[in-house]
Amino acid sequence: MTTTHGFPAATILGYPRIGPRRELKKALEAHWAGRLDEDGLLFEARKVQDRTVRRLVQLGLDAADSSIPADFALYDQVLDTTAALGALPARFADLAAEDGSVGTAAYFTLARGDGQRPPLELTKWFDTNYHYLVPEIGPETTFVAAAHQLAGIIRRQKDRGAVLRPVLVGPVTYLLLAKAEAGAPAGFDPLSRIDDAVAAYAGILAELAEAGAAWVQLDEPGLVTDRGGALAAPGGLVERVYRQLASVPVAAGPQANGRPALLVTTGYGTAGDPARPGQALAVLAAAGVEAVHADLVRGTLPSAEALAALGGTRLVAGVVDGRNVWRNHLPASLDALEDLQAQSGAAVSVGTSTSLLHVPHDVAAETALPAHLPAWLAFADQKVREVVALSRGLAGGRPLIAAELRRAEAALRHRAGFDGVTVPAVRTRTGALAEEDFTRGPADRRAGLQQERLGLPVLPTTTIGSFPQTGEVRRARAAVRSGGISQAEYEQFLRAEITRVVRLQEELGLDVLVHGEAERNDMVQYFAENFDGFAATGQGWVQSYGSRCTRPSILWGDVSRPQAFTVPWTSFAQSLTDRPLKGMLTGPVTILAWSFVRDDQPLAETANQVALALRDEIADLEAAGTAIVQVDEPALRELLPLRAADQPAYLDWSVRAFRLATAGAAEQTQIHTHLCYSEFGEVIAAIDGLDADVTSIEAARSRLEVVADLAYFGFSRGIGPGVYDIHSPRVPSEQEIAGLITAALAGIPSRQLWINPDCGLKTRGYAETVDSLRHLVAAASTVRKAVAVSAAGPTA
Repeated sequence: MTTTHGFPAATILGYPRIGPRRELKKALEAHWAGRLDEDGLLFEARKVQDRTVRRLVQLGLDAADSSIPADFALYDQVLDTTAALGALPARFADLAAEDGSVGTAAYFTLARGDGQRPPLELTKWFDTNYHYLVPEIGPETTFVAAAHQLAGIIRRQKDRGAVLRPVLVGPVTYLLLAKAEAGAPAGFDPLSRIDDAVAAYAGILAELAEAGAAWVQLDEPGLVTDRGGALAAPGGLVERVYRQLASVPVAAGPQANGRPALLVTTGYGTAGDPARPGQALAVLAAAGVEAVHADLVRGTLPSAEALAALGGTRLVAGVVDGRNVWRNHLPASLDALEDLQAQSGAAVSVGTSTSLLHVPHDVAAETALPAHLPAWLAFADQKVREVVALSRGLAGGRPLIAAELRRAEAALRHRAGFDGVTVPAVRTRTGALAEEDFTRGPADRRAGLQQERLGLPVLPTTTIGSFPQTGEVRRARAAVRSGGISQAEYEQFLRAEITRVVRLQEELGLDVLVHGEAERNDMVQYFAENFDGFAATGQGWVQSYGSRCTRPSILWGDVSRPQAFTVPWTSFAQSLTDRPLKGMLTGPVTILAWSFVRDDQPLAETANQVALALRDEIADLEAAGTAIVQVDEPALRELLPLRAADQPAYLDWSVRAFRLATAGAAEQTQIHTHLCYSEFGEVIAAIDGLDADVTSIEAARSRLEVVADLAYFGFSRGIGPGVYDIHSPRVPSEQEIAGLITAALAGIPSRQLWINPDCGLKTRGYAETVDSLRHLVAAASTVRKAVAVSAAGPTA
């Protein structure tokens, strides 16, 4: 069924692209390891694309009406847009072909770097756990229309009978997400290059129309931020950009001159001015865009005035949540859709709130979930069916989908009354919390007590926690699950692995050790498996970046900790060495951010429940003699609301949850935390508010940009800005790391500075890890000597 400009009545904004069994991940890693050539990789990628199209047709989308998005990416959708624009930083300019296009080898060099060139920086995509590669734009950056790869996909699928909708990051969001290229003039704003970028986008649209695309999707989630929202006011930059793109007439048919029709999406919140919901959509409609999308899960319903102003522009209503796994309340969604259709001057299509990139493929693949859970859940495939059902109900009336409506209501009732969703003992404990439960003694007094206990040198070296998870480790874990080895044999293997990791760190000369986390499949799932109120999936993989996938657990009930579970491994590792060794925990906010969390109570309440479970674990670690406990919060910045007005409330409860977890520790116990891939300058006050004794921060790819923010703020606690980027196989030299340490000392006193990698080493191989850590320890030693000489002053 189609409507204005042939747009479908049901669509999704995107679909998981890694493959239901991580087929693309395996092909990528085989290619990077040299076991699969480029042709083989592209063949495997096409197989995943073909399977996706077939599956979406089976689920009810139409292959011929542009309802299926072509959002396939080998690594990242922002990198794909960079490649389509030929917008390479100067250090990679030699990789571009004569026509400005970017081949596969060059594409991966941008993503992963090479011997002398660091890759593009990774950071979080809005308030999600997906990481994108940050464009680097300068005054001389070249923009060309070079979407040859995407056009090739459209042609190939059209030959197979499918008219897909190409997807690109929209021009305003692309430049809002970009950073100024190194060497750009002070104060240079990538958005100042908007006219050049828009000219290239116009060329891309023509190229895609020639390839057979009837519609193109331009994702503009930047419009739900404060800065982007301001640009979407009437008469502003967004209107100018889209008037320019829409000024070329839509192609009248295949092979006709013109452009594809435009769908502009605005997921992750309310686009434009939150006080005028829907105004940004009306601005896009006035500019000539043929279809606009609104996130109606995290965003606000457009006003009646804005809906009336849409005129003939189609509204894609994102009523199915693209970011969580709970079954849609179909009757309520249908109510909202019917109201929209009654009020709107536009036709209404049903869609997802965001791409389904953020959820796993299929609940049906889960064979070991607790029996009560599957009926409550909707992964990507189930969400597509929900979109299709709602579209049918909107067009044909409720009786047409009566069975689906009844099942949705029954699932909601079953979930609300299920045992474990509410646990009185847990509620009583959180209800009794007092202010002293969130407070430790003064930081300077703690620092003295901790140094007296630990005796650490200036510029102490450590790692973030995990060591490489080798094939042998993964095979042992799989063998104990399948019954191939006994639990006792598995534990014996783990003790041997932990011993090896501890001995390696001693040989490398690290000052504070870790046990390596060989027993942990994932830094959140491991805790979910040991807390009540959680369930772990078997095949619930979600892409984090590139080939990296995570398996978020499902937090469905009240949370508590039945018994200590990290203590035995930490205590065993500490028994092997006289050097201090960190107990490793994952913080409450990160456990929430990297799980699919219940949506039936405030996040702050759930965070406090998790924090109390962690508080119990810390107490048991201390009782076992652990002197340092690291409580990782890499996702603290990730959940920060996109609008400044909403941020103080979030920072209040998230910081308090961390303090609730850690404030019970004795003053001589050193509490560490770790944060990664964030714009730290925006949340330094909150990082300080965590009251951790030592904080390690991702910083290597950004060349320690955070140091200036820390110095400006006057951060007074221990701080370890990462000096080794673990998200690339590249081994930094001793001189490079020493340079970064020296740069850090320009803004951080030596008594505060710790030396560490950016993040855990789980995904790296041992050869590169050992070489990198040798260089890290040697660089720290060299700079430490220089610091000692400087402190001693000139000799007589």
